[in-house]
Parts: sequence; structure tokens; C-alpha cells
Amino acid sequence: MAAIITSLGALLSFLPYYAVSVFVTFLLLFVTYQLFFHPLSSYPGPFLAKLSDAYNGFYASRKSLHLITRQNHLKYGSVIRQGPNKLVFSSLSAFRDIYKNDRITKTKAYTALSPGLPVPNIFTAADRSFHRARRQLVGQILTDRSMHTFEPKMIEQIDMFLEYLLISAQSSRAVNMSDRTRRLGMDVAGLLGFGYMLGLQEGDENLFMLEVLDAMTPRANLYYNYFSLRARVRWISVIFGGKMRRRYLNMMEKIVTTRMAEDTHARHDLYSFIADVLDAESGGLRQSELWAEANNFLTAAGETTKTVMSALFFYLSRNPESYNRLAHEIRSTFTSGGDITGPKLTNCRYLRACIDEALRISPPAPGILWRERVPHDDVDKPLIIDGQPIPPGTIFGVNTYSLHHNEEYFPDSFTFKPERWLDPDNPEAAKLTREAFAAFSIGPRACAGKPMAYLETSLVLAKTLWYFDFEVPAGPQSNIGAGRADLGPGRNRPGEFQLYDVFNTAHDGPYLSFKPRGGFWEDIQD
Repeated sequence: MAAIITSLGALLSFLPYYAVSVFVTFLLLFVTYQLFFHPLSSYPGPFLAKLSDAYNGFYASRKSLHLITRQNHLKYGSVIRQGPNKLVFSSLSAFRDIYKNDRITKTKAYTALSPGLPVPNIFTAADRSFHRARRQLVGQILTDRSMHTFEPKMIEQIDMFLEYLLISAQSSRAVNMSDRTRRLGMDVAGLLGFGYMLGLQEGDENLFMLEVLDAMTPRANLYYNYFSLRARVRWISVIFGGKMRRRYLNMMEKIVTTRMAEDTHARHDLYSFIADVLDAESGGLRQSELWAEANNFLTAAGETTKTVMSALFFYLSRNPESYNRLAHEIRSTFTSGGDITGPKLTNCRYLRACIDEALRISPPAPGILWRERVPHDDVDKPLIIDGQPIPPGTIFGVNTYSLHHNEEYFPDSFTFKPERWLDPDNPEAAKLTREAFAAFSIGPRACAGKPMAYLETSLVLAKTLWYFDFEVPAGPQSNIGAGRADLGPGRNRPGEFQLYDVFNTAHDGPYLSFKPRGGFWEDIQD
């Protein structure tokens, strides 16, 4: 008996060594396969990215995945392996091949961006037929015609934005444009979606909604880029974010149910188009189709316009030639602030060029829109992207930030040059510039909110320049929002507005000082 115990003890003492040997052997085999035998082994890319999506997850957690991806493109080329089963492209041909292709759809990772929703919505849906039907339904509120109807309500909110600028100017306070444009954007989205006044421009009562988004959106983006992590650590969100999330959802329920208590067509809003079509009762409101679209719409419509507006204020304040040319266009086109409307702004070509240039340098969604083959695609028919045959099981996409800073399409890509959109002397270059513009994506999944984004941004900039002059304030606030060497790789350019990739973007600044122009400000007080 003693001998048996001794033998067992000796065996147990060797078990850790056996376990280590097995683990090391498995690891070597895994690494060897990934590097030399995997279907994507011939594609260049960072060593760690070839082994695990933790590479993408790490940089997503630092909100800089768009920056490291561009650096990888500069190092490895226009197509890189950035994940065990992922390819990232930065070319115009890939942009077309991926996002205008009926054989390609969204990946399941998009469900991480709308956590807790039991049914798909227009944003997360992978099924093309479902998306097409939902796009036709939801998109009705975002058409040019619909925006024309909604414009008076939007202008009311913009006038409140101008009132705040006037008060700040009169008290000599610099204004954080990221904060003010975000409040404006969410207030507009609340009205356009469900006729609900969030009142973020007037006070801080509902400011917690933005704080919840600030906490939850980066985590969702981490799971979007490192999807396998979601199942392992989802309990962290439940335990530590539960109270915040419940408060946000309770507010969303108040927004929706307040509108449901009114007549369906009492207001021109999203609800008036979808209420009679989408189910809101089976299983309860929070399990319904209406709930899924409501949660998506508020953030999609409210959290994107802030970036282009903030970026445009940043670049105009640091590029006096562009500032002066745009100010002249606005002030010579209109005779009063009340004369500034959407239809009349269509003639302001330099304004549109400035908006497009801000969207290009600082895209509201700077990262990678991941795609994959549709289920049951014919595997015998090669899928070719930018001349590259794509093996089954591969996830792929274009990095918007890389494409927008590809010198082949946008020479001197980090310089704010609205004139590049107006060049009549080189039509071929102008055509290439337009085709490589990816701020709203392309194809059937292109952003439906494009008319809203252009209308809101155009009205805000035109009205601001009609009533005010603005400049960068003196002191430490002058550098907020700008690049600096100490911010890390890719963030060293003082002339670039700094974006933090959380699928959409987080940012701070610019801080600007406003000065009322002549006596025009009296219209704002009236």
C-alpha cells in the first residue's frame, strides 16, 4: 500500500510538467498553423493580430483602433491580416467590392452594439430582406422631403444653441463645442424620433443619458471588435453597469410611452411612420420591434452630427482662409438670419465643401465596418475583393480613417482643404475624391441619416457665422481637441481634431470664444 501511495505521489508530482508540456505543444502547433497553414497565412499583418482578436480588443479599449489600423496599412500595405480570420482593406476598389455586394452582409458582432435588444433593428440586422423592408420604413423620416417638414422644429433647437453662444459671449466664457453640439444633436433626435423634448440644451436633468452612453459605448465597441470576449465577461456589465443602464432604459420607456399616449399622427416624427407597422405589445414594450428601433434611432441620429459640427468648428478656427471664405459666402448670400433655410443653403457650395472636408478628416465612424459572406453563399464561386480571393469564414472590411487618409485619393490628407471638393480644373481627381468618400458608407447599408446630417450641420454653421465671429481662446483651453506629441502614436498633429474610436466617436473641444457680429445678435434675443 505504501508503495502504491509513493508511486501515486511521484506521478502527481510530474503532472504539472506534463500539463506544461501539453500546453506548450498545443501552443506551438496553434502558432505554427496560424502563421504558415491558415488560409490567411499569406497576408501580412502584426504578429499578435494573427493569433488573436485580443489585438483588436486591446486597441479598441484604448479607443485608437482606427489609428493603429492606418499605421499597419502604412507598414504592411493596402490589405492586412488584423485578426486570425480578419482582413482589413484601405483601397477604393475594396470599398466598392465589399459594401456594394449582394453576397456580403453584416457580421453577428453588430449585436454587441445594441446589447439587450431581443430582436434585430435596422442597424444590427444581417438578413438582407429584413433590412431592406426596415430601411424603407424607418428611412421615411430621414428623406429630404421629411427634413423639409421637420426643419422648423430643428431651427427652434438651433436658435437655443445660438442663445447659449450669445450668453457665453456676453460673459466672456469660452464654449466647449463638443458638449454643446452633442446636447443639440440629442435634443433634435428626441424630437425627430418621438416628439420628446429632452431639454439637454436647457439643463442637466437628463444629462445622465449622455453619461450612460459614455460608459456603455466603449465597452460595446470592444465586444464588436473582440466578439468572443463578450460571452466571457458580460457579467461585468450586468453587475457594475446595471443601475446606470436601468435608469437609461426607464428614460427611454418614458420617451416612447409618452408618445404612444398621443395620436399616431399628432407629430411629424419617426413614431408616426412606424407605429402602425411595428409590434409594440407582444411580450411587452421592451421586447418589441418598436423598442429595438427606438433605442437605435436616438443614439444613431443624436450621436453622429456632433462629430462633424465639432470638427468643422475646430478646422475653421485654425484655418483663417477657409473661415473667411465661408463667412463671406454666408454673409453675402443672405440678408437676415431668418432667411437662412435648408433649401437656400443648397446654393452655398463652399459650405458643403467644408462639411465634406470635415467629414473626411474626422469621420463620425472612423473604424471598420465588418462584413462577411451571406449564409449559404456559393462557396464554389470565388469571392474577390480588390483582386484578392477571400476564403470562406473570413471577416473583412475597410478602415474608414485609412481610406480617408490615403494619399492616392486625398493628397496632403491631413490638411483641411475644402477646395479639393470644388476643383473644376481636374474632373478626374474630383471624381476620385467623391468616390473614395466613405463617411456615410455606400450601397444598401449606407447611412439613411445623410440628409439630416447635412441639413443640421449646414444650418448650425451658417447661422453661427451670420450672428458671430469666433476664434481659439488664449490659455490652456486653446489646445483641447488638438493633437499633441504626448497623446501617443498617431495623435501628434496639432492641426488634427482628435477622435476616440468607440464605433462612433468621442471627443473633447474645441473651446472657442464667440463675439456677436454687429447688431445682428438682437434677433437672437427677440
